Amino acid sequence: MADTKTFLQAVKDRHTYYDLKDESPISNDRIQEIVKTAIQSVPSTFNAQSARLVLLLNDHHKKLWDIALDGLLAILPEAQKEYTTNRITGFRKAYATILFFEDPAPTKELQAAFPAYAHNFPTWSEHTSAMHQFTLWTALEAEGFGANLQHYSPIIDDKVKEEWGVDKDYKLIAQLVFGAPNSGPQTRQQIVTHKPEEQFRVFE
Repeated sequence: MADTKTFLQAVKDRHTYYDLKDESPISNDRIQEIVKTAIQSVPSTFNAQSARLVLLLNDHHKKLWDIALDGLLAILPEAQKEYTTNRITGFRKAYATILFFEDPAPTKELQAAFPAYAHNFPTWSEHTSAMHQFTLWTALEAEGFGANLQHYSPIIDDKVKEEWGVDKDYKLIAQLVFGAPNSGPQTRQQIVTHKPEEQFRVFE
């Protein structure tokens, strides 16, 4: 499916899907190939390659969302627990999750090597992660998946690192949940208002 789409069409087609099934339109080997391509090809500051990705399939995917639910139920008021349980259960029903980490070591090396830019490198590291997130979200959707991006740090961080042997210094940025779409994409009313002319300007 991805081979028939232009890049911009894939960008336009990317949406947030919450109603996902534990099914995949492609093989796990193909999923791994897509993730590896992102790691090798997405740009990073001074080619630091600070992104660290973990692909969770099968029971590993389910375990992640069990960890998230346990962590949330331990801190939420009773009135929010039913909604949260339903939401996390929805993520658990999907096919897989990609964890996006950033390794701080390359950033520290760059800060030492280029002190004039030292204050910028942590922000640029976040930019690197964002590019990986967008690339993989778009690539997986082009293959027929639906996906949604979640942020459950720091509630799940310690348990996640312990469960999958992730370096304790790595920073967990986001979790990309994906699976076969069970229904259409999420539609959400835009809260922030803006004028179209403020989004894009051109001078010729």
